[in-house]
Amino acid sequence: MSTAFLQRLILFSALFWPGESAFAIAPLVLHDFEHVTSPTPGISMGSWTINPDFPAGRISYRLKPVQRGESHRALYLQYRFNSGANEAIGWQLNLSDLDASAYDHLELWIRGDDHAGFAKALKLEFKQPLPGGPSGLLRQGSTMIDGITSDWQRFRVPLHWMNGIDEWMHLRQFALVLQPRRSPVTEGAYWLDELALVKTGQTGPSIYDRVIPPEKTAWETALGGKDAVQPYIHARLAGWPERLTAASAELPKDDQAFLDRLARDTWRGLAALSDREHGLPLDTVRFHGSAAAGHAWIGDYTNVTNIGLFLIDIIAARELGFINASEARDRLNRTLASLERLETWQGFFFNYYDTTTLERTSHFVSFVDSAWLTAGLMVVRNSVPELAGRCTRLIERENYQVFYDPADQLMMHGYYVHLPHRAEYNYGLLYSEARLGSLIAIGKGDVPEEHWYRMARTFPRYFDWQSQSPKHRVERTVNGYTFPGGYFTWKKMKYVPSWGGSLFEALMPLLVLDEQRYASASLGWNAVAHTEIHRRFALEYLGYPVWGLSPSSKPTGGYSEFGARILGVRGYRAGVVTPHAAALALLVDPAAATANLRQLAERYPVYGDFGFYDAVDPQTGQVAYNYLALDQSMILIAVANHLRNGVIQRYFAADPIIQRVLPFLDAERFFD
Repeated sequence: MSTAFLQRLILFSALFWPGESAFAIAPLVLHDFEHVTSPTPGISMGSWTINPDFPAGRISYRLKPVQRGESHRALYLQYRFNSGANEAIGWQLNLSDLDASAYDHLELWIRGDDHAGFAKALKLEFKQPLPGGPSGLLRQGSTMIDGITSDWQRFRVPLHWMNGIDEWMHLRQFALVLQPRRSPVTEGAYWLDELALVKTGQTGPSIYDRVIPPEKTAWETALGGKDAVQPYIHARLAGWPERLTAASAELPKDDQAFLDRLARDTWRGLAALSDREHGLPLDTVRFHGSAAAGHAWIGDYTNVTNIGLFLIDIIAARELGFINASEARDRLNRTLASLERLETWQGFFFNYYDTTTLERTSHFVSFVDSAWLTAGLMVVRNSVPELAGRCTRLIERENYQVFYDPADQLMMHGYYVHLPHRAEYNYGLLYSEARLGSLIAIGKGDVPEEHWYRMARTFPRYFDWQSQSPKHRVERTVNGYTFPGGYFTWKKMKYVPSWGGSLFEALMPLLVLDEQRYASASLGWNAVAHTEIHRRFALEYLGYPVWGLSPSSKPTGGYSEFGARILGVRGYRAGVVTPHAAALALLVDPAAATANLRQLAERYPVYGDFGFYDAVDPQTGQVAYNYLALDQSMILIAVANHLRNGVIQRYFAADPIIQRVLPFLDAERFFD
């Protein structure tokens, strides 16, 4: 390490830790390039690698002499993109299970080679193994450095900006990545020097920073704390169940009457477990062996998906005859009035709010949750003309471009307003619940149509952590866009996989979009395949008497992801069965779904005064006595579509946003 580099770090440490030893913690040098071997054990020039077989271009690296202060050598990095390349290329430093938890910044010196040319922006990435994940599957934290010039510059990057990693231990890789859409220069070179992790004592904001709502906090403190306010929250509710469970013998024997009873009970619960004044659904109510208020925990918070689906719930209840048009308008007006009072960011709602005080309780703005709220507003404006103007104003102030990464041409998970940075990960796989948001963003004109074809149908075979290698992954051209296709198989059935293999990912968009009608040879066919394979996997492979694996509550407490592993690229583990998954299947295989819902009610004490509880363990019979607004809404909307000939789907399809994208949906054939 050069003397000048050490002196700068010592001086910097002293500035941030006055009165303490400048050597309170020494920098962790990843490479100074003065020597072939780094001072950090296990790192040498041989630890730098490239992938010569990667089709996007060519890259190389070598040590070269340089005169920069006391530095005499630096790493020279050259690149050239192939013509028409879309994928990233870069240089990777292999790390040996590196522990960086004591540091808060990455520091490096870099300049572009003026003679060779260079891009002004580079992505920096760290990667570590995914806990509990398949071998070879790494999660990453990354950020961009921009403004690189032909002069040496020091970039110091807070590790908190790389929000895909929360615990900075067991690091396996560091990489500098070039993306063709961020690099107008197709070939060039950089000089890199003095790469180190440092501790400044100024970590900056983190994605884990909590939002403390002052009004709610003061209210709780005045009344004696969070437990003490539970009776007051209960008093704000519109209703409460009279009993914990209902005997299955009470349920109608006729299938249509049974589903009507399920919808009616579910609606009563959704209406009851909402804030009476603000018209917002409470996210979670947990019962502990009794329906008495003192034996329950009431979570007076909600998120924007809950609100979007609650708007649709009201329309579903009107269409099913549970409420009249006047009551529906009153309820919608109350909920919209609360929405118009909530704090927003660039027209978007934050992910969570307190239903008692309406204060935001999150720094995060979620792409997929925002999309479900937009979907709810679209349904309302097409079913209640008197409210169309209010809904349209809320829709039009949102520009989904804020979630769009133009380099990858994908939608990111969301935006951390306080950092401010986009979330680390994108919705890169087509077959997830987020595909509906992509259609809305394209239909609004906020992102280009090409985005739809940049989402992966399958991943490359060299992603060896996948649950299986994709078949027939060849280039396909649809509507003028070329992209890799491919599919998975199970027992001779073909399907395009989701990430985890849950019915939530596969079928939730069908609540509003009739994919079997508008995308019959792609998304529609896939819904049939996922439902059939999911059912058979649970009954035949797992030996369950019922089926319906999807993210849900656990009887032992908490919430987790469950799925049919074979249906996912990664594949969630099997576990509890949730009624909302069976209800979603009404949109694809109503006879099998209805029979499964009956089995759930007859075999287990899982049906209550407000319909099905959230989940049951089919192996132990234990029930998660929770009502989650999200899952209950999915049940109600699915049943309403089934009983009323796709009524919610028809309102949604009539919206001009969706009308713009319906024509291109029918063109793709997944399995030709």
